[in-house]
Amino acid sequence: MTQKQPVIDLSPHVSDEVRKTTCYMCACRCGINVHLKDGKVAYIEGNRDHPVNQGVLCAKGSAGIMQHNAPSRLKSPLKRVGPRGSGEFEEISWDEAYQIAADWLEPIRKDNPEKLAFFTGRDQSQSFTSLWAQAFGTPNYAAHGGFCSVNMAAAGIYTMGGAFWEFGQPDWDHTKLFMLFGVAEDHDSNPIKMGLGKIKQRGARVIGVNPIRTGYNAVADDWVGITPGTDGLFILSMIHCLMKAGKIDLNYLAQYTDAPVLVNGDEKSPEFGLFLRDKNGKELVIDRATGKLTPFDQPGVKPDLAATHRAKGVTHRPVFHQMADQYLSDDYTPEAVADRVGIPAGRIRAIAAELARVAFEEAFELDHEWTDFRGEKHQTMTGRPVSFHAMRGISAHANGFQTCRALHVLQILLGTVEVPGGFRFKPPYPKPAKAHPKPHVGMTPGAPLNGPHLGFVHGPEDLALKPDGTAARIDKAFTWDNPMSSHGLMHMVISNAHAGDPYKIDTLFMYMANMSWNSSMNTGGVMEMLTDKDENGDYVIPHIIYSDAYSSEMVAYADLILPDTTYLERHDCISLLDRPICEADAAADAIRWPVVEPDRNVKGFQSALCDLGAKLGLPGFVNDDGSQKYADYADYITNHERRPGIGPLAGWRMGENGLQSGRGGVNESQIDNYIENGGFFVEHIPEGANYYKPWNRAYQDWAVGMGLYDAPQPYLFNLYVEPMRKFQLAAEGHGDIQPPDHLRERIKHTMSPLPIWYETDQQGNEGFTVNALTQRPMAMYHSWGSQNAWLRQLHGHNPLYLPTKLMRQHDLSDGDWARVSSPHGEITVPVMEMAALNDNTVWTWNAIGKRKGAWALDKDAPEATKGFLLNHLIHELLPPKGDGMRWANSDPITGQAAWFDLKVRIEKAEAPKQSRPEYPPINSPVGQGPDKLAWKVGK
Repeated sequence: MTQKQPVIDLSPHVSDEVRKTTCYMCACRCGINVHLKDGKVAYIEGNRDHPVNQGVLCAKGSAGIMQHNAPSRLKSPLKRVGPRGSGEFEEISWDEAYQIAADWLEPIRKDNPEKLAFFTGRDQSQSFTSLWAQAFGTPNYAAHGGFCSVNMAAAGIYTMGGAFWEFGQPDWDHTKLFMLFGVAEDHDSNPIKMGLGKIKQRGARVIGVNPIRTGYNAVADDWVGITPGTDGLFILSMIHCLMKAGKIDLNYLAQYTDAPVLVNGDEKSPEFGLFLRDKNGKELVIDRATGKLTPFDQPGVKPDLAATHRAKGVTHRPVFHQMADQYLSDDYTPEAVADRVGIPAGRIRAIAAELARVAFEEAFELDHEWTDFRGEKHQTMTGRPVSFHAMRGISAHANGFQTCRALHVLQILLGTVEVPGGFRFKPPYPKPAKAHPKPHVGMTPGAPLNGPHLGFVHGPEDLALKPDGTAARIDKAFTWDNPMSSHGLMHMVISNAHAGDPYKIDTLFMYMANMSWNSSMNTGGVMEMLTDKDENGDYVIPHIIYSDAYSSEMVAYADLILPDTTYLERHDCISLLDRPICEADAAADAIRWPVVEPDRNVKGFQSALCDLGAKLGLPGFVNDDGSQKYADYADYITNHERRPGIGPLAGWRMGENGLQSGRGGVNESQIDNYIENGGFFVEHIPEGANYYKPWNRAYQDWAVGMGLYDAPQPYLFNLYVEPMRKFQLAAEGHGDIQPPDHLRERIKHTMSPLPIWYETDQQGNEGFTVNALTQRPMAMYHSWGSQNAWLRQLHGHNPLYLPTKLMRQHDLSDGDWARVSSPHGEITVPVMEMAALNDNTVWTWNAIGKRKGAWALDKDAPEATKGFLLNHLIHELLPPKGDGMRWANSDPITGQAAWFDLKVRIEKAEAPKQSRPEYPPINSPVGQGPDKLAWKVGK
């Protein structure tokens, strides 16, 4: 008898339409196919044609359905009717919301624009939001990079014209040794996973340097469980080993870096430590062939790494001599640093030797002919198959800027940047620091600011200071406190505004910045600052406008709420002017568009800014007759030109003979062209132009044609960052612009033009000896995912992970509770043992803990009862030193928040009913979500 098998449809139709857009569940910006059934989102999968993810999609991306349908979504503009922090609001119309905002903003724009502080969180439209702030005229604008990534970005741009994160990537096709430091697992996760799979399939080796072994480090061939905050010392020790062994790329250093550039050696000179330049300002070197002094970029020049030059009684030595003096010191031997970094000396030597072996013994050639900026033709390209990647783990320390610089110098010494097998820039990078704007703070009441807010300083004359020497910005960015703060200091805005230091503000305007909870150092203190009143009973910060898509903890502390859409209901522009989706071999950008229409009275924040900008009559947001210039953000994306022929999107621009890429006029159908192409645009770099980008004539010409530059701009990598020496000279008493006396020694010590390592300031930490870190899981992105019904099943709460040594020392077992304290605060939390962890480090997943009442979660949700934040233990200021100064808990060069310098004490505790501190529930304008949340569309 024949057995009848059931007929099963293995490929059921899950949708009746597919719309392609860009994911927003992390910073990857992957391409997604959104399947719709009966007009509703039914399924999300990866777009196989997309250059970023090539069809790969992670748990976050797939769970975007639940992000789109979250019960915590705000539904309408809101006006506060109860005290701040109460969460008591009434729904209002958009017209009323705009009128309230205008009533607050118009008077200060007319009289004193600096009284608006406009800061945005993790949005991806900073070229637009900064334009709005510039049109308003306030100097007080920045995004969240100051507490996230500025050390990495600024260090990379000052050193080599680009960095990790969105600036570049390893040459996955050719690298044979990949070393990653402190990489957050939620950032760039799909491309890294794809790259790791590709190189491991070829048998390439992966070395992970991180105090915590999870994610990428768990699949690494070698895990280096370093002591937090000592990465720079470890890197400089490897540099010592490589230089002592002669395992560095001398030809690369001579041709493409400032290693041969001559430096003034007269200690009595006001130019001591500065480059020798010609009358045109070009750096001078000695030509090896002629022995003569010459600008670095002249045709046929072969710069000499060894030659010195004496003129007018002053000896000028090349940068390479300075490096030898500094890094061949016994202070950097593996034996001298081993105990501090927590890595045996022999292992440090072995890793350095392996880097050298692969870089030089496994070097290879590609048959790509190319011409360099001096006009020399090369028949091949030399490949050095060692690549690096690093992120916030090494950046979020008070020595993070110099640590990031040290890692870039290590790459450069090995000759592995912009060569086959090494680290490669993504367009629009490489761009040297001098190609970027300088910060502007020139205000005229009722008029725009005199230029962009953020940029790169090149000496004391570029600082953002008022005539009396005080800070021009509320966050004190670009001051002597943190001169090279290229991304601003978002973490200092509220505390400075509350203190009235350097001045008071009237309106705090924020977007996607959960500053009353997980985005703040000193969480409890910030909540008090937001609700504090003066002697007259008025709020110290008079007005707070906030925009978010969800009922986060910050919503309760605002006076006016402008509700944002979800990412599937909005237009967005992932632009070459901002944070594009480029790959090393191609320029690319992308859009989001409303694949579904909102079912609530909400607007995309950028569209709301178009409306508000027009209501305020901001230049660039109104036509000559005063009417609104851009109907919404889609209108802006299509019709705005940053300069002639350059707009937010590079694809399908209008030329004389039809559509073209890069430069071109406005194309009214441009967004439709993107939608038809899957939501993205790609323009590949010609073969032979895709390596050696800073010095490759073919790449430079291609970049000009694409509108990335207006003219070719070849440059040298800066092993020695001369602007830093200019600040040191000022601290030594030279020049008209002088630092305050209490900062002189710090500037001289920390702002070395060659990378150094120094201990972070632990004043006041006596008795707190354990390192405490947060790390982001792949399945969550910051705080967004922990309201997501699917992702919560993966990370519903976050224990504090302790190494075996500390578990035994404190008689702890899995599920026990511990009291964790710092000089600032105390928390009581559940603990778990983890063996693959630095012996003196504890950690937890970031931003899982929630405050009761927020995010529409149940009052007994595990995120609120067992979840917690280390933020309660951190302060934006260092413990008092007894000198009366307010010392920021940040990098003294860039101002990046030093989240990972936290030191704690561990004690066993009785199990409480829930984790502590326990704040009273806040009322939410959306209430609590349903007990069960299911999502299924169609039959």
